[in-house]
Amino acid sequence: MLSVPVFNMQGTKLGSVEVDEAQLGGRVRPELLKQAVVAYQDHQRQGSARTKSRAMVEGSTRKLYRQKGTGNARAGMLRTPVRKGGGRAFAKMRPPSVKEFPKKMRRAARNSAILAKMQANEFVLVDGLRCAEPKTKVFAAMLSALKADNGCLVAMHERDPNVYKSGRNIADADLRMVDEVTAYELLRRPRVIFTKGALERVLGKAK
Repeated sequence: MLSVPVFNMQGTKLGSVEVDEAQLGGRVRPELLKQAVVAYQDHQRQGSARTKSRAMVEGSTRKLYRQKGTGNARAGMLRTPVRKGGGRAFAKMRPPSVKEFPKKMRRAARNSAILAKMQANEFVLVDGLRCAEPKTKVFAAMLSALKADNGCLVAMHERDPNVYKSGRNIADADLRMVDEVTAYELLRRPRVIFTKGALERVLGKAK
């Protein structure tokens, strides 16, 4: 069992929550996490770069002039990459490969990343994450109290416009709904903050 500390927004520890590792897969799976990161980054590629190879450039394939006797350097067809107007030597023609990563694998990778953060003592819970009005100063003070001002991911179980507006302008702080959190985002930030409801939702779906 892992003990996860629970804090309020002022940084006062309210207690702890016991989490069974088996609910998050039982162990950290580095191979799956690497696959999740590679697939995530691969899916971010736009893949719109296109250039013409020598086969795609218009022009005759005839040899420009005979090989010997002209005094010029040897030359082949007009479409060769070494000539102006020729094709690219290593043209970008193929669309990017989209690596398959099914839903069950994404969820297992997310749970493995959460477990890794818990084992590293970089995972905390916040009870009563609320903002009466959009105030970046209040949200920044909470991150400072939780020692998460050097970069963190905040996962919420319900949408709160005031909380989102309070934290969206803070550098190195990501605010996500827990259902949208990926393994890459969990591993990208040094500190992870979940609301109690967010953790309950993750553990409920992991059963």
